[in-house]
Amino acid sequence: MTDRVLGLVAAACGGGETRFRAELAEPAAALGWRLAITATPTFGRWLEATGEVERLRALTDLPVRHDSRLPTEPKPYPRPDAFVFAPASANSVAKLATGIADSQALTHLNQALGSPGVPLVVGTLVSGESAAHPLWPTHLATLRAAGATVVDLLAVDRWTSLLDLIGDP
Repeated sequence: MTDRVLGLVAAACGGGETRFRAELAEPAAALGWRLAITATPTFGRWLEATGEVERLRALTDLPVRHDSRLPTEPKPYPRPDAFVFAPASANSVAKLATGIADSQALTHLNQALGSPGVPLVVGTLVSGESAAHPLWPTHLATLRAAGATVVDLLAVDRWTSLLDLIGDP
């Protein structure tokens, strides 16, 4: 295992509870990334309810998080060298594009967005209704202008393809 840390961040989107581990976490660990996994609070509840938290913990020596730490608690992992945010919901994309950091997951992503040398890939999983919102194209353009690579997960066969966009561990 490398010392290079991949921040894997996920929001509550349909399919995430089954595809996140199989198509992102397991392949990233197999490539040699040290995984720092953070879920939005809602997705964290989904992962706990389906037993996925324990399966994800087996892939990393770092905590799997979805709650913020207390000020007296140490940081649970080093700053990641790259980030993959997938699946990313319309709500989470809007928050990231406008700088809202109301969860541990979005705090990490907001700190990474635009940071030189820190690749950030955002895999959106957004329905036609949400994508029809008048600000959706603006949110995507804002993320791209800040240096993020944005991929529509509905247009790819396997989420594993996102790992090709961050480089080697």
